[in-house]
Amino acid sequence: MSKTQWLSGRVARKTRWNDTHYSLAIAAEGPSFTAGQFIRVGMDLGEERVGRPYSLVNPPHEPLLEIFFNIVPEGPLSSRLAALETGDHIWLTDAANGFLTLTEVPEQARDLWMLATGTGVGPFLSMLQTDEPWVRFDNIVLGYGVRHPDALGYTDLIEQLEREHAGRFHFVPFITGEEIPGAFNCRIPETLADGRLEQHIGVALDPEHSHVMLCGHSGMISDAVEILEQRGLRRHRRREPGHISTEKYH
Repeated sequence: MSKTQWLSGRVARKTRWNDTHYSLAIAAEGPSFTAGQFIRVGMDLGEERVGRPYSLVNPPHEPLLEIFFNIVPEGPLSSRLAALETGDHIWLTDAANGFLTLTEVPEQARDLWMLATGTGVGPFLSMLQTDEPWVRFDNIVLGYGVRHPDALGYTDLIEQLEREHAGRFHFVPFITGEEIPGAFNCRIPETLADGRLEQHIGVALDPEHSHVMLCGHSGMISDAVEILEQRGLRRHRRREPGHISTEKYH
Protein backbone atom coordinates (compact mmCIF):
# COMPACT_ATOMS: atom_id res chain seq x y z
CA MET A 1 0.00 0.00 0.00
CA SER A 2 1.37 3.44 -0.92
CA LYS A 3 2.25 5.82 1.86
CA THR A 4 -0.19 8.66 2.48
CA GLN A 5 0.96 11.89 0.90
CA TRP A 6 -0.26 15.09 2.50
CA LEU A 7 -0.98 18.41 0.82
CA SER A 8 -0.89 21.77 2.56
CA GLY A 9 -4.05 23.86 2.62
CA ARG A 10 -5.53 26.95 4.21
CA VAL A 11 -9.00 27.60 5.57
CA ALA A 12 -10.65 29.98 3.12
CA ARG A 13 -14.12 30.06 4.71
CA LYS A 14 -15.74 28.77 7.87
CA THR A 15 -19.47 28.25 8.42
CA ARG A 16 -20.96 27.55 11.83
CA TRP A 17 -24.39 25.94 11.48
CA ASN A 18 -24.94 25.44 15.20
CA ASP A 19 -22.88 24.58 18.29
CA THR A 20 -21.79 21.23 16.87
CA HIS A 21 -21.99 21.43 13.07
CA TYR A 22 -19.47 23.29 10.92
CA SER A 23 -18.19 23.57 7.37
CA LEU A 24 -14.70 24.46 6.24
CA ALA A 25 -13.80 25.53 2.71
CA ILE A 26 -10.14 24.78 2.04
CA ALA A 27 -7.82 26.37 -0.51
CA ALA A 28 -5.31 23.78 -1.73
CA GLU A 29 -3.69 22.51 -4.92
CA GLY A 30 -5.74 19.37 -5.40
CA PRO A 31 -6.72 16.65 -5.15
CA SER A 32 -8.99 16.04 -8.13
CA PHE A 33 -12.09 14.02 -7.29
CA THR A 34 -15.42 12.70 -8.48
CA ALA A 35 -18.57 14.10 -6.87
CA GLY A 36 -19.44 11.87 -3.92
CA GLN A 37 -15.89 10.97 -2.94
CA PHE A 38 -14.08 11.80 0.30
CA ILE A 39 -10.62 12.89 1.34
CA ARG A 40 -8.74 12.67 4.62
CA VAL A 41 -8.25 15.94 6.45
CA GLY A 42 -5.64 16.23 9.16
CA MET A 43 -3.95 18.36 11.79
CA ASP A 44 -0.72 17.99 13.70
CA LEU A 45 -1.62 17.22 17.30
CA GLY A 46 1.56 17.13 19.31
CA GLU A 47 3.99 14.89 17.41
CA GLU A 48 1.22 13.03 15.58
CA ARG A 49 -0.66 13.94 12.43
CA VAL A 50 -4.27 12.88 12.95
CA GLY A 51 -6.48 12.49 9.90
CA ARG A 52 -10.11 11.52 9.38
CA PRO A 53 -12.24 10.98 6.23
CA TYR A 54 -14.65 13.73 5.20
CA SER A 55 -16.82 13.86 2.10
CA LEU A 56 -16.48 16.86 -0.17
CA VAL A 57 -19.59 19.02 -0.43
CA ASN A 58 -18.44 21.17 -3.32
CA PRO A 59 -18.73 19.99 -6.94
CA PRO A 60 -15.46 19.13 -8.70
CA HIS A 61 -15.50 22.27 -10.86
CA GLU A 62 -15.27 24.60 -7.85
CA PRO A 63 -11.77 25.53 -6.65
CA LEU A 64 -12.37 25.39 -2.90
CA LEU A 65 -12.66 21.98 -1.23
CA GLU A 66 -15.45 22.03 1.35
CA ILE A 67 -16.17 19.60 4.19
CA PHE A 68 -19.22 19.40 6.46
CA PHE A 69 -18.68 17.87 9.89
CA ASN A 70 -19.96 17.67 13.43
CA ILE A 71 -18.00 17.72 16.67
CA VAL A 72 -17.59 14.16 17.93
CA PRO A 73 -17.43 14.00 21.75
CA GLU A 74 -14.08 12.57 22.86
CA GLY A 75 -12.88 12.65 19.23
CA PRO A 76 -9.31 13.88 18.75
CA LEU A 77 -9.83 15.96 15.61
CA SER A 78 -13.31 17.39 15.06
CA SER A 79 -13.28 19.91 17.93
CA ARG A 80 -9.92 21.20 16.74
CA LEU A 81 -11.21 21.55 13.19
CA ALA A 82 -14.15 23.54 14.55
CA ALA A 83 -11.73 25.91 16.28
CA LEU A 84 -9.90 26.78 13.06
CA GLU A 85 -10.42 30.21 11.52
CA THR A 86 -9.89 31.72 8.07
CA GLY A 87 -6.22 31.60 7.13
CA ASP A 88 -5.30 28.72 9.45
CA HIS A 89 -3.26 25.82 8.10
CA ILE A 90 -4.72 22.38 7.50
CA TRP A 91 -3.54 19.14 5.89
CA LEU A 92 -5.37 17.02 3.34
CA THR A 93 -4.49 13.87 1.41
CA ASP A 94 -3.40 14.01 -2.21
CA ALA A 95 -6.04 11.52 -3.39
CA ALA A 96 -9.81 11.16 -3.03
CA ASN A 97 -11.53 7.83 -2.43
CA GLY A 98 -14.97 6.27 -2.31
CA PHE A 99 -17.47 4.56 -4.58
CA LEU A 100 -20.60 6.51 -3.63
CA THR A 101 -20.61 8.20 -7.01
CA LEU A 102 -22.99 8.42 -9.94
CA THR A 103 -20.52 6.53 -12.14
CA GLU A 104 -21.35 3.48 -10.01
CA VAL A 105 -25.12 3.75 -10.55
CA PRO A 106 -26.45 1.38 -13.26
CA GLU A 107 -27.64 3.12 -16.40
CA GLN A 108 -31.15 1.66 -16.26
CA ALA A 109 -32.05 3.52 -13.06
CA ARG A 110 -34.69 6.18 -13.67
CA ASP A 111 -35.28 7.51 -10.16
CA LEU A 112 -32.45 8.34 -7.75
CA TRP A 113 -33.05 8.23 -4.00
CA MET A 114 -30.44 9.97 -1.84
CA LEU A 115 -31.05 9.23 1.84
CA ALA A 116 -28.76 10.78 4.44
CA THR A 117 -28.47 11.55 8.12
CA GLY A 118 -26.43 14.37 9.58
CA THR A 119 -23.32 15.37 7.68
CA GLY A 120 -23.82 12.36 5.40
CA VAL A 121 -25.75 14.71 3.13
CA GLY A 122 -22.42 16.17 1.96
CA PRO A 123 -21.62 13.82 -0.95
CA PHE A 124 -25.17 14.11 -2.25
CA LEU A 125 -24.95 17.89 -2.34
CA SER A 126 -21.72 17.59 -4.30
CA MET A 127 -23.43 15.38 -6.91
CA LEU A 128 -26.51 17.61 -7.10
CA GLN A 129 -24.34 20.59 -8.06
CA THR A 130 -23.16 18.80 -11.20
CA ASP A 131 -25.06 18.30 -14.45
CA GLU A 132 -25.03 14.50 -14.44
CA PRO A 133 -28.00 13.72 -12.15
CA TRP A 134 -30.25 16.15 -13.99
CA VAL A 135 -29.35 14.62 -17.34
CA ARG A 136 -29.72 10.99 -16.22
CA PHE A 137 -32.72 10.80 -13.87
CA ASP A 138 -36.40 11.65 -14.09
CA ASN A 139 -36.84 12.07 -10.34
CA ILE A 140 -34.33 12.79 -7.59
CA VAL A 141 -35.29 12.41 -3.93
CA LEU A 142 -33.18 13.86 -1.12
CA GLY A 143 -34.18 12.60 2.32
CA TYR A 144 -32.17 14.37 5.02
CA GLY A 145 -32.48 13.33 8.65
CA VAL A 146 -31.31 15.23 11.76
CA ARG A 147 -32.35 15.40 15.39
CA HIS A 148 -33.10 19.14 15.51
CA PRO A 149 -33.76 21.63 12.68
CA ASP A 150 -30.72 23.79 13.45
CA ALA A 151 -28.55 20.85 12.37
CA LEU A 152 -29.85 21.09 8.79
CA GLY A 153 -26.99 22.47 6.74
CA TYR A 154 -26.99 24.04 3.28
CA THR A 155 -30.69 24.88 3.29
CA ASP A 156 -30.09 27.80 0.90
CA LEU A 157 -28.49 25.44 -1.61
CA ILE A 158 -31.30 22.91 -1.23
CA GLU A 159 -33.92 25.63 -1.77
CA GLN A 160 -32.04 26.74 -4.89
CA LEU A 161 -32.12 23.19 -6.24
CA GLU A 162 -35.86 23.04 -5.55
CA ARG A 163 -36.38 26.22 -7.58
CA GLU A 164 -34.15 25.17 -10.45
CA HIS A 165 -35.54 21.64 -10.73
CA ALA A 166 -39.15 22.01 -9.64
CA GLY A 167 -41.18 18.87 -10.21
CA ARG A 168 -38.10 16.64 -10.47
CA PHE A 169 -36.29 17.33 -7.21
CA HIS A 170 -38.07 16.19 -4.05
CA PHE A 171 -36.54 17.32 -0.76
CA VAL A 172 -37.87 15.63 2.38
CA PRO A 173 -36.53 16.60 5.84
CA PHE A 174 -36.68 14.21 8.78
CA ILE A 175 -36.54 15.88 12.23
CA THR A 176 -36.57 13.19 14.91
CA GLY A 177 -36.29 15.40 18.01
CA GLU A 178 -39.06 17.92 17.28
CA GLU A 179 -42.32 18.13 15.39
CA ILE A 180 -41.75 20.60 12.55
CA PRO A 181 -44.35 21.37 9.86
CA GLY A 182 -43.39 19.82 6.53
CA ALA A 183 -40.95 17.32 8.07
CA PHE A 184 -41.31 13.69 9.08
CA ASN A 185 -40.97 13.27 12.86
CA CYS A 186 -39.38 9.81 12.56
CA ARG A 187 -36.40 7.95 11.22
CA ILE A 188 -35.95 7.44 7.48
CA PRO A 189 -36.24 3.62 7.57
CA GLU A 190 -39.72 3.81 9.09
CA THR A 191 -41.03 5.58 6.01
CA LEU A 192 -39.38 3.03 3.72
CA ALA A 193 -41.09 0.21 5.59
CA ASP A 194 -44.62 1.62 5.49
CA GLY A 195 -44.42 3.48 2.18
CA ARG A 196 -45.03 6.95 3.62
CA LEU A 197 -42.04 8.50 1.86
CA GLU A 198 -43.24 7.32 -1.54
CA GLN A 199 -46.80 8.45 -0.84
CA HIS A 200 -45.54 11.84 0.30
CA ILE A 201 -43.71 12.64 -2.94
CA GLY A 202 -45.74 10.53 -5.37
CA VAL A 203 -42.85 8.43 -6.67
CA ALA A 204 -42.68 4.64 -6.35
CA LEU A 205 -39.54 2.98 -5.04
CA ASP A 206 -39.09 -0.30 -6.90
CA PRO A 207 -36.27 -2.49 -8.25
CA GLU A 208 -37.14 -1.82 -11.89
CA HIS A 209 -36.73 1.95 -11.82
CA SER A 210 -34.97 2.97 -8.60
CA HIS A 211 -31.47 3.29 -7.22
CA VAL A 212 -30.96 4.18 -3.55
CA MET A 213 -27.83 5.84 -2.15
CA LEU A 214 -27.37 5.84 1.63
CA CYS A 215 -24.89 7.85 3.68
CA GLY A 216 -24.69 8.74 7.36
CA HIS A 217 -25.34 6.93 10.61
CA SER A 218 -24.53 3.21 10.41
CA GLY A 219 -27.77 2.30 12.18
CA MET A 220 -29.86 4.12 9.58
CA ILE A 221 -27.94 2.47 6.76
CA SER A 222 -28.26 -1.04 8.21
CA ASP A 223 -31.98 -0.67 8.91
CA ALA A 224 -32.69 0.88 5.51
CA VAL A 225 -30.76 -1.83 3.65
CA GLU A 226 -32.65 -4.56 5.51
CA ILE A 227 -36.02 -3.00 4.63
CA LEU A 228 -35.07 -2.39 1.00
CA GLU A 229 -33.83 -5.96 0.60
CA GLN A 230 -37.17 -7.20 1.92
CA ARG A 231 -38.75 -5.15 -0.87
CA GLY A 232 -36.67 -6.84 -3.56
CA LEU A 233 -33.78 -4.40 -3.89
CA ARG A 234 -30.20 -5.62 -3.45
CA ARG A 235 -26.81 -4.12 -2.74
CA HIS A 236 -24.96 -2.84 -5.77
CA ARG A 237 -21.60 -4.34 -6.67
CA ARG A 238 -19.61 -3.83 -9.85
CA ARG A 239 -19.74 -7.52 -10.66
CA GLU A 240 -23.36 -7.81 -9.54
CA PRO A 241 -25.27 -4.62 -10.40
CA GLY A 242 -27.95 -3.81 -7.86
CA HIS A 243 -30.05 -1.02 -6.43
CA ILE A 244 -28.42 0.10 -3.16
CA SER A 245 -25.14 2.00 -2.73
CA THR A 246 -23.75 2.91 0.69
CA GLU A 247 -20.93 4.84 2.32
CA LYS A 248 -19.94 4.38 5.94
CA TYR A 249 -16.29 5.60 5.98
CA HIS A 250 -15.27 2.63 8.15
